[in-house]
Amino acid sequence: MPQPAALIVGAGDATGGAIARAFAREGYAACVTRRSADKLAPLVAQIQADGGSAHAFGSDARKEEEVVALVEQIESTIGPIEVMVFNIGANVPESILTETARKYFKVWEMACFSGFLNAREVAKRMVARPLPAGGQRGTILFTGATASLRGGANFAAFSGAKMALRALAQSMARELGPQGVHVAHTIIDGAIDTEFIRSNFPERYARKAEDGILNPDHIAQAYVMLHRQPRDAWTHELDLRPWIENF
Repeated sequence: MPQPAALIVGAGDATGGAIARAFAREGYAACVTRRSADKLAPLVAQIQADGGSAHAFGSDARKEEEVVALVEQIESTIGPIEVMVFNIGANVPESILTETARKYFKVWEMACFSGFLNAREVAKRMVARPLPAGGQRGTILFTGATASLRGGANFAAFSGAKMALRALAQSMARELGPQGVHVAHTIIDGAIDTEFIRSNFPERYARKAEDGILNPDHIAQAYVMLHRQPRDAWTHELDLRPWIENF
């Protein structure tokens, strides 16, 4: 039988990679994407060294024809996509006084429009399959941020895109939930343990020792938990933040 697949769109070096490793440990073929597949080689090698299955794809998540081809390739050559995680960030600060139309639109394309394209294509496949025992055809997870809830100064483009992504997730959940597809949205409210935070915000990174920033592996555990939830207790929105973070 074909191995079920977990598609992680935006499998970077931190959260996306941790999510891919977590689902590979659960027995899924981790199908990871970035615009350049070469950058995914270390992640794929790590998953395979740990005994898991992983496949790298170079795909521009903003281009419809590439997304359609990606989903078709996975479904036809690897296995049915049971989990899709949309994890593209596009967190680019800029004053509204100097923001350009081109960059504003690009942020929306990356953080929202590409979420629609990938989720739509995967949802089509999920709802077309027979309803299995347990009544769950699959799970679609969207990674949100603090900006999903409130727009900060200098983050008009990012917050606009993330709020729109949250609305997309809500709409999909209301439509697809009764058809056996679990759609959930996470709010990552705090700094994540990444090279970017370590290099650019050393004071914040110093709080790692007291659990002051989010561990990508712990975020990934929450994503697996969401997928494993029984349908009589599905979570739609889950916020994750360090204990010292204000909200």
